[in-house]
Amino acid sequence: MAKLNEQQLEQLAIDLDAVKARAMKEVGSVDERYIKKIIRLQRTLEISGRICLVLGFLSLYFWGVGVLLLSASKILDNMEIGHNVLHGQYDWMNDPTLNSQTFEWDIACSSESWKRVHNYEHHTYTNIVGKDRDFGYGLLRLSDDFSWRLRNLWQFGTYLVLSALFQWGIAFHEMAGERVFFGKRKASRESHVDIEHLKKVFYRKSTRQILKDYVIFPALAGPFFVMVLLGNIAANLIRNFWTSTVIFCGHFPTEVYSFTEKECENESRGHWYYRQILGSANLTGPKWFHILTGHLSCQVEHHLFPEVPAHRYVAMSKEVQAITAKYGIAYNTGNFFSQYTSVLRRVIYFSFPVGKVTGKNAALYPRL
Repeated sequence: MAKLNEQQLEQLAIDLDAVKARAMKEVGSVDERYIKKIIRLQRTLEISGRICLVLGFLSLYFWGVGVLLLSASKILDNMEIGHNVLHGQYDWMNDPTLNSQTFEWDIACSSESWKRVHNYEHHTYTNIVGKDRDFGYGLLRLSDDFSWRLRNLWQFGTYLVLSALFQWGIAFHEMAGERVFFGKRKASRESHVDIEHLKKVFYRKSTRQILKDYVIFPALAGPFFVMVLLGNIAANLIRNFWTSTVIFCGHFPTEVYSFTEKECENESRGHWYYRQILGSANLTGPKWFHILTGHLSCQVEHHLFPEVPAHRYVAMSKEVQAITAKYGIAYNTGNFFSQYTSVLRRVIYFSFPVGKVTGKNAALYPRL
């Protein structure tokens, strides 16, 4: 793969800025109709799912359908609606229900914590080891930048638990970094948020989610409390596994690059674009698949243009691929099975006490 010089990086920025400008120029009524249609679909799925859960006493078929419908509803709420709204993709509509400053989603992580850790930290420092806390989530060794520890030996199991409890993992993500409840914070670490405020927001949002899914809706079902409770638990588990899997496929397949802080010091806009492309990976699939991923199937385009309405990414990807080919930049894409398999391969490979990656494995876990 070509390593770009400063002049090429500058031209890369110009080319990609032009792609973004063309897309933003077209944003308008089409995007408004799209997001409102998705919201109507999400609400229909939720209402239908909750009704089917109650009807589960007639047949387990109704209960199973209810779980799937409610799972799909939660996935749409988190992925195609919530994540994209929180990036400000629909702020231009001046609709307070779709504004990134006021929107709250159906997940344990508060929107304000997500915007700090995800929108700012992760999108700014994508795959920079030591800066991007999403790189391994403080639990998994995913590159040779981290020393091997005994706990890494069972990190595949850790990964499965993280996936099952993913909404709680991201809810606690920021507080874990600040060592709120356990661990010792480094003296050199600067905190930009009040610890007591972090705890207050966490307690408020987590209490709301627990009451909604595990107390209020089951209680409304009366004698079918347990059936609805189990349905809500199952729907949350499916949503958690799906969102975790899609997110991991976006940054941790083989041939996705990781970076050091030194490599990224004083980087230009062109270098930032370059790093976003190399540190991200796409998934191919039909339209419904892209919608269920929140268009994070186009992770490369999302990291290049996070403010552009996500349903435009599939079309934009053709232009982005042409630009990466022009500069000889690797564009990582593949079907769901191949990308997810390679994610698991990375998790398992670095669970063993391997040192510096060399030989053929260096191409699988590349550095600049």
